[in-house]
Amino acid sequence: MTESITITDNRTGQSYEIPIDNGGVSAKEFSKALPGVWFFDPAFMQTAAAESAITYLDGEAGILRYRGYPIEQLAEKSNYLEVAYLLLNGELPTTEQATAWKKEVTYHTFIHENVRKRFLEGFNYDAHPMGMLVSAVAALSTYYKDAKDISNPESLNKQIVRLIAKMPTLAAAAHRFSVGMPFVYPDNSLGYAENFLSMMWKVAEPRYEPDPVLARALDILFILHADHEQNCGTTAMRTVASAHADPYSATAAATAALYGPRHGGANEAVLRMLKDIGTVDNVPAFIEGVKNGKGKLQGFGHRVYKNFDPRASIIKRTADEVFKVTGKNPLLDVALKLEEVALQDDYFVSRKLYPNVDFYSGLIYQAMGFPSEMFTVLFAIPRTAGWLAHYRELLDQDQKIARPRQLYVGPEQRNYVPIDQR
Repeated sequence: MTESITITDNRTGQSYEIPIDNGGVSAKEFSKALPGVWFFDPAFMQTAAAESAITYLDGEAGILRYRGYPIEQLAEKSNYLEVAYLLLNGELPTTEQATAWKKEVTYHTFIHENVRKRFLEGFNYDAHPMGMLVSAVAALSTYYKDAKDISNPESLNKQIVRLIAKMPTLAAAAHRFSVGMPFVYPDNSLGYAENFLSMMWKVAEPRYEPDPVLARALDILFILHADHEQNCGTTAMRTVASAHADPYSATAAATAALYGPRHGGANEAVLRMLKDIGTVDNVPAFIEGVKNGKGKLQGFGHRVYKNFDPRASIIKRTADEVFKVTGKNPLLDVALKLEEVALQDDYFVSRKLYPNVDFYSGLIYQAMGFPSEMFTVLFAIPRTAGWLAHYRELLDQDQKIARPRQLYVGPEQRNYVPIDQR
């Protein structure tokens, strides 16, 4: 039996049957039935703007899968580079493919000296690392002239590899510049997360030896943030990609979207909230204030997840491992008490407000030594793989350039009035 809906135009009394395909109704079929009538859906709350085979997300059931694989299994058994390969290619790599992929990414970790000396070092001394990253990623398109040849699969793959490889290098360079420390070159004998930690924290030692627990924790965080369906940054990526902009320009647009505090700044907001609460004793009063509209409970609830965020339980276990190495973050007790009180209060439970991935990630990053202005940068590094998977998918689909409709609400036609008569 074919699923469908029937629409009746009450202006004419005519009815139209429109099929339901993959849980969606074709806007094109709707417009045939009701020409000149558009869906009004600010922020795409109820509109599917793409077909994608990359990430499956069920907010009601708390399910997140990359290419069909549950996020829980990938976080436990996989590593970030393998997950990046999966997102980009649709399948987990064989041993030979994984080895070749890792070698290819590792080979491209270095950035052009002029990017560092003439571009990054041209920023003001107190420039925000995320602002530097957005600009540096966009600038890469001027260094790789073949970047615009997006119809050539070999050339496109080269840009994808370069971006995934150089993102940690650019991110670490932005941080080092912002704190007045010299640039650290990649150490290609290290793994992906380990190399990033080396570029971040190396001082004068001949070779930086990252703690394996912290490196694995960072790798898990990278996996959890690698993709998340059609979020703001991914939508920006696909919109710019639909114009056939090169991968660097499109990735810069996605990174710029992530720079916005409503998108990539949630874990930083959680830390500010916990600092403002101060102590465990202040938690009940804070909770009452939130219920009375005097504050916001950061890190709880999600635009998509309505019962629980499957990444939150993974990240909470990861936090326990990190704190065994770094010592307990002093704000952890406040966070635990806040979670306990909120989850026992019907005000929050009835509104399906549960801890999300951002509630504990900031505590982990802070414990590992990352300044809060680097939190969004740490989000952008792994999300690059997901963005580029969507970029490639959009090209394969030969999607038309994005051009949404609008409902005009301005004045009707008016005649020009000379300035001396206004």
